[in-house]
Amino acid sequence: MSVADPDRGGCFKDDQIMTAEFTAPLMRFVPVTNLDRTLKFYCDALGFEETRASDDYSMGAAAEVNRGPVRIQFILEKGVEVREEILFFQASDVSALRNTFAERGLNPSHLEKVNWIKMEMFEVRDPDGHVLWFGQSFDQPGILIEQPMLQQMLPHLPVDDVAGAITHYQEKLGFQINYAQDDLGVMFRDRATLLLIQRSKEHSGIGSCSVYIADADKLHADLTEKGANILGPPISRPWGLRDFTVADPEGNRITFAQPFE
Repeated sequence: MSVADPDRGGCFKDDQIMTAEFTAPLMRFVPVTNLDRTLKFYCDALGFEETRASDDYSMGAAAEVNRGPVRIQFILEKGVEVREEILFFQASDVSALRNTFAERGLNPSHLEKVNWIKMEMFEVRDPDGHVLWFGQSFDQPGILIEQPMLQQMLPHLPVDDVAGAITHYQEKLGFQINYAQDDLGVMFRDRATLLLIQRSKEHSGIGSCSVYIADADKLHADLTEKGANILGPPISRPWGLRDFTVADPEGNRITFAQPFE
């Protein structure tokens, strides 16, 4: 539930317990054109609270909001086009935070792995068009767990046409690009990652791999709709897997397998 702040009709204090919190300090000055609209967005949608605006830096802040270690002061600029700002928030559970924002109708972008900074991130725009990035480290610092020695396998699938293969894996199999250059493409979907590599003397023939999945029939229907080259329907195997196989345009095969025992 959200209740209006009696001191300012445009700001709302959110008493819903959110499933993720901000984990790193941030202090920013943000230009805005409509203060009430901005406060409603940051407080009601993003879970901030309005506090008394200090003038520590002589910036003439019209309002201030806080959430955990994050502090934002808004500078009112009426009748002008404000410059676009980029704000970066680190969160304890970026996936849960994105789900919360989606439920609130904020239209967050897809969750993406940004390899060069080793973070999973998504984007939201505020009413003035400022870019708000929300991210979480791949390593999830602060969560103490015993790390297994083997982390994840990265199958290498050789192709003659790397660019064409990247497009195929995006459009037909639902993968996204983690990194790409002329002779290779690192592709991921959810927690599965594979490498499309230029076919050569060292990387010849065709490749194959298996991926454990949550729901074979649901994924089969999804890939059928996308027009993937599916080699048969899902089959329940006596060793406890329900699986099906797809082939890419160059003959590489991926078997998607759902454990059921």
